[in-house]
Amino acid sequence: MENDYRPKPSNYLILAIFSTVFCCIIPGIVSIIYAAKVNEAYALGNYDAAERASKNAKTWALVSIGLVATIFIICFAVFGFAAIASFLSNSY
Repeated sequence: MENDYRPKPSNYLILAIFSTVFCCIIPGIVSIIYAAKVNEAYALGNYDAAERASKNAKTWALVSIGLVATIFIICFAVFGFAAIASFLSNSY
């Protein structure tokens, strides 16, 4: 029987927690769930499932961070243009 041992993939739990606390909650929670599945699948010897869960945990954490970054950019653009328009419309 061939030894099918593979190194444990990262579970990205820290990134998942960070994205849940500081970014969007729902994608962050999904990321935490997948991060927990990495350790479980690896312990059971299901290396392919552990790698898939690792990729999903990272993807959902990055989705959460990307959503917040997009929202911040839109807010800064809207309020920035509003501030510039307000400044230019005031003539003394």
